[in-house]
Amino acid sequence: MNRREFLKVSCSGLMTLFLSGCGLNMLGGDTSGTGFAAANNAAEKESGKMKIAVITGSPHKAGTSALLADKFIEGAEAKGHEVFRFNAAFKNIHACTGCNACEMDGPCIFKDDIERELMPQLLAADLIVLVTPLYYYDMSAQLKTVIDRMHGRLRRFDGKKSILMATAWNSSGWTFDALVDHYQSLVEFMHWQDMGMVLGYGCGTRRMIEATEFPEQAKRLGMSI
Repeated sequence: MNRREFLKVSCSGLMTLFLSGCGLNMLGGDTSGTGFAAANNAAEKESGKMKIAVITGSPHKAGTSALLADKFIEGAEAKGHEVFRFNAAFKNIHACTGCNACEMDGPCIFKDDIERELMPQLLAADLIVLVTPLYYYDMSAQLKTVIDRMHGRLRRFDGKKSILMATAWNSSGWTFDALVDHYQSLVEFMHWQDMGMVLGYGCGTRRMIEATEFPEQAKRLGMSI
């Protein structure tokens, strides 16, 4: 079965929880590039707990993707993980201008909420969770802005784990193809370790997603890491 057919089957009610490799196990990663990562990895092995940064990109505080974030955090915190949430759409954030003043390993010229509030949490995180509504078959501009700003410490993110969670009104089998391709390319480029995806087909409103299994899938994913 090819991927498009698989995604279409997922829409009919089967779990859209994709765990790569040993996704249910605690996996050590390449922690090169930062003392933060090395210390966190040692602590993770010792306690089985992780630092998790959840970044949401929806401008709707009680929207469909926000519910996935809520449920994932509920599951992760129930397992004792430390979770930091950054709702990008409600923060003071600035797009990367490509000035390269950071030289890809230093502070950004924009002293906004990404630089002051989020970046220290991202550098310390073992797992980065990207949460977005589907906007024109890709992530929201707010979430993409955060990702672009990772340019400032690019290789310090090597070896981290990652998760993608998204919602869309559409329920066609190809709905998430472009977003998944984008995410998988990002994982490869950033040297991340994909820990899974929750893709909410046919979730155009809060009532629609609440009638599906997707929120429970997000919670189970949070409890499985």
